[in-house]
Amino acid sequence: MQDFPHYYRCIATANADQSRVRVASQGLEDLTTDVPKEFGGPGDQWSPEALLIAAVADCFVLTFRAMAGQSQITWHALDCDATGTLERVDRSTQFTRIELSVRISVPEDLEEEKILRVLKKAEDTCLITNSLNATVTLDVDITRQSH
Repeated sequence: MQDFPHYYRCIATANADQSRVRVASQGLEDLTTDVPKEFGGPGDQWSPEALLIAAVADCFVLTFRAMAGQSQITWHALDCDATGTLERVDRSTQFTRIELSVRISVPEDLEEEKILRVLKKAEDTCLITNSLNATVTLDVDITRQSH
C-alpha cells in the first residue's frame, strides 16, 4: 500500500445538447452516466446516486475481504445489497440513510461472534461510509456450509 495521502482524479464531460455525461479516470474504462428516472431521466445508465450507493456496497465488500484476511477467517461468498434513502433536509437534497443487507456464506464450524465482529469492523472502517453524513445500518444473514 502507498503512503497517505492518496489522490483520486476523475473528469466528467458533457455537451449542452445531451443529457449523458462521460466520466473518466486515468487507466480505467470510461463510464456513461445520466439523470436517474427518479429525477425524470431515462434510467438506463448509471447515475451519480447509483454510483455513490454502489461505492458504499463495493467498499464494504473490499473492506470485509481485507479484515477477514487479517483475521484469518474463511468465508465462501458475500452479497451486499445497499439501499440509499434520498430526502430533502433543510432545503438540501441528501442521502439520509444507507442500509446494508449482507448475506454471507461461511464454513459451518465458524463461530458466529467472530464473523459478526469482522462484519461490524468492516462497516465501521469503510472509508466511503466514513466520508458520508448518512446513517449507515447493517443487517446480516449468515448461511453455513459444510466443507
